[in-house]
Amino acid sequence: MATRHQPRVDASAPPEEFREAVARMRAARFRPEVLCEEMPAPQRIAPYAAALSADVTVDGEDTGTGRIVLLHDPAGNDAWSGTFRCVAYARAELTTEFAMDPFLSAVAWTWLMEALEAHSAEFVAPSGTVTKVTSESFGGMAEDGGSAQLEIRASWTPVGDVAPHVEAWGELLCTAVGLEPVPEGVTALPSRRGQRGER
Repeated sequence: MATRHQPRVDASAPPEEFREAVARMRAARFRPEVLCEEMPAPQRIAPYAAALSADVTVDGEDTGTGRIVLLHDPAGNDAWSGTFRCVAYARAELTTEFAMDPFLSAVAWTWLMEALEAHSAEFVAPSGTVTKVTSESFGGMAEDGGSAQLEIRASWTPVGDVAPHVEAWGELLCTAVGLEPVPEGVTALPSRRGQRGER
């Protein structure tokens, strides 16, 4: 006989630990090219979730986009090795020549690892995929030429402050679209448009 399972937590009353993590998530700082705002979070993956979306704009053109979701399960999750999980997505436009680089996928994964390290964002249990998508146009669309995109999907369990993890995701977006890194010792101060969503 089937039995009903009662919810483990009251989703209408987020725990203090999650509220603090979301506040830190919202406090993350990005480069001026990154236009970030809050978005609805998926509701069925974990008892609590919050999400941000972002577009990277260079010379007036959107060259990349992404989102990051912070999941929280107070009861813990064996697959996460913790009670929080970051789930990130990044997509960038590429030249078709760059997309043909056989090492691109491995290099793109190191962009995330290096961004986390650069922001002193401690983490465990990372996983993810890197996908290259290319298309060619024919017939009446032949003049449009080809196009290519890079997609990075990743998740990891943050240790400590969430803000550096969100900032590392913002750096990943910038690296993926080809922006030069900010020189060591220089802090990129975001403009108002770099924090698009009102906090």
